[in-house]
Amino acid sequence: MTTYRTASPQEVRKAIRQGIIQGPTAGMAAGHVQANLAVVPRDLAFDFLLFAQRNPKACPILDVTEPGSPEPKLIAPGSDIRTDIPRYRIYEHGMLTAEVTDVTPFWRDDLVAFLIGCSFSFESAMMNAGIPIRHIEEKCNVPMFRTSIPCVPAGSLHGNMVVSMRPIRYEQVVRAVQVTSRYPSVHGAPIHIGDPSVIGIKDVMKPDFGDSVTIKDGEVPVFWPCGVTPQSIAMTSKPPFMITHAPGHMFVCDPRDEHLAAF
Repeated sequence: MTTYRTASPQEVRKAIRQGIIQGPTAGMAAGHVQANLAVVPRDLAFDFLLFAQRNPKACPILDVTEPGSPEPKLIAPGSDIRTDIPRYRIYEHGMLTAEVTDVTPFWRDDLVAFLIGCSFSFESAMMNAGIPIRHIEEKCNVPMFRTSIPCVPAGSLHGNMVVSMRPIRYEQVVRAVQVTSRYPSVHGAPIHIGDPSVIGIKDVMKPDFGDSVTIKDGEVPVFWPCGVTPQSIAMTSKPPFMITHAPGHMFVCDPRDEHLAAF
């Protein structure tokens, strides 16, 4: 069975559109940017843009579509945001009401899609630096957690940050920080290293989203800001309508990771 690791972004999106890929996209189209999704009505789009501007670690914006347009023209011209993600979530008034593989039936002329940087995008650089990525090794989704870290409110939007976790060997933590800090457009350096309880996580083996992974002796949990944060914000702020990706099921973009490297 193919892993799509060496496939092009266009090939991955086509396989998603055809229903061949329905699971998490970590490791696919290696070396290319992946993005989170948040879609809101036009009358909420300014609040969301302001929220992202005030919380760039959690919500670094890669592209924004025109109202009603499903095409992210900057990062994947010719693609369709309604069909090119393996799995989507529909939130209504803060409640998860549906999880689907195609949001075309939910699409409206007033919807604006925000593509948000994803930490999957710097995992190739980490592996090239000799840092193993456990959820790729174990062929599962990255563990993600709601935290006690408050985001800066904007308009009607408020709530706490979501983080993703990767176990890193103690002697590789500094290198992991160095590698990921080069990619501020896809969350950049970690937000926390070590004791999960400091950021409100009760049990690091019970993620709120994604799957648990093995933490071996000599490893420390390292936490990065996560683009699932808008889903936490939806639960807290309860906007009437929001479409997101299902956690770990990302939009694969045309640019390469290195195109986003800051230095």
